[in-house]
Amino acid sequence: MSDVQPQIKYQVRFDWGLAGFQALAADADVIVLADALPAVDAALGLPTPLSAHTVITADLAGSALVADWALARQTEKGDRFSVAVIAVGERRADGTIRFAMEDQLAAGAVIDALAERGIDHCSPEAAAAAASFVGLKRAVKHLVKASETGQALAATDRATAVAAALAPAPDASTPEVAVVSEFVFPA
Repeated sequence: MSDVQPQIKYQVRFDWGLAGFQALAADADVIVLADALPAVDAALGLPTPLSAHTVITADLAGSALVADWALARQTEKGDRFSVAVIAVGERRADGTIRFAMEDQLAAGAVIDALAERGIDHCSPEAAAAAASFVGLKRAVKHLVKASETGQALAATDRATAVAAALAPAPDASTPEVAVVSEFVFPA
């Protein structure tokens, strides 16, 4: 494969994990790290400094807040604002990335919310992530609880973390987006 970045021509892009972050970060105005559930074992992750980029986090409940924030930044910029949405994923026992479907759903929720606000020139990858969320919207709570990560968290007495991740968004009267300077990616 070449070093060509085919998603660069799209306003909204999507990829997975640290490699996806590295592939899309340089050419995005903001990187959204979609992380629906806390890591099963955060100690196994790879701390990554993000200071050269504007990076925000998103979960299932915060997709509208993230989209509103991106729209406000686009208005401030006075031009098209590019968004790279990265599904964080989890780590397998052998150290490889596991494509955590709950993170894909969180990414899809963000991409769908962006499209609802007119930030909708999506790469095929981003469109597929949004379609997965839209198509499964009514089953999201069940799917996240039943997911590999959801079950692993419940097995370690962290079912409350899963319930908290599925709770409705906090009161929008204090809209704040979490801008982060370091993130622990699954290795």
